[in-house]
Amino acid sequence: MKIFDFRFRPNTKAILDGIANSTMFKASCEASGFDKRVAQTLPEIVDELKGRGVVGNVITGRDCRTTYGFPDNNGSVLEFCQAYPDFFYGFWGIDPHRGMDAVRDVEKVVKEYGMRGIATDPYLAHISPSEARFYPIYTKCCELNVPVFITMAPPPMVQGALIEYTDPRDVDKVARDFPELTIIMSHGGYPFVQEAIFVCQRNRNVYMDCSEYERAPMATHYIESLTTGVLADKIIFASAHPFIEQKDAIETYMNMGLDEETLAKVMYKNAYRVLGLGE
Repeated sequence: MKIFDFRFRPNTKAILDGIANSTMFKASCEASGFDKRVAQTLPEIVDELKGRGVVGNVITGRDCRTTYGFPDNNGSVLEFCQAYPDFFYGFWGIDPHRGMDAVRDVEKVVKEYGMRGIATDPYLAHISPSEARFYPIYTKCCELNVPVFITMAPPPMVQGALIEYTDPRDVDKVARDFPELTIIMSHGGYPFVQEAIFVCQRNRNVYMDCSEYERAPMATHYIESLTTGVLADKIIFASAHPFIEQKDAIETYMNMGLDEETLAKVMYKNAYRVLGLGE
């Protein structure tokens, strides 16, 4: 079966070192043993991915310079996408505190760099996704017809990253105010599992991935929403590699007991539809 990973970062040495030494994730990485991740060259990574049947990957950038003073990683996103176009699809990380400069960045990276979407991290921006500073960014995404990726679960031990910034009910507000905006809610809105499911169910323009939380407490609700067909067209496979090994994430979905049609939708068809790709 084809695999399309909607949240993947190549485990190059630069990426692993950047995550492990970041002001946001350093403590969490130290506690989880992230330093044991093995670095590979980009060609090695691509060969391994294709050997698994992976046909594409979304690579999301992150920009939280205002709140954490750490350089954005968008340069690496562009580098990967330019090295392997039609295999890596970039979503540029945007810092909403940069005001109109951020809005201008959205237009530039879509039109000049070929980015396929925009990535935001409300919990790292210390504001909710429905806060006014995000709205000009959403407006520009609507104008350019590109989706927005909203990270909606705060990792442990990230200073200042409050759970209240990742409440899916705020995504519901955004979906109401921007019905033309395609929204991908990452990490299943955990721990607001039931709210996340219903926000996806009631809004045609909202999708989500459940990366990192498929085996967490309450995750059976995600699986039930797939086996019953409620969100078969709305949940998109994402591994959150390198925090989670991609092969382990794939195995998790293969063992969920999903029927073949639903599994195909989750593993690649829903992602193709969101990105406007042919099968």
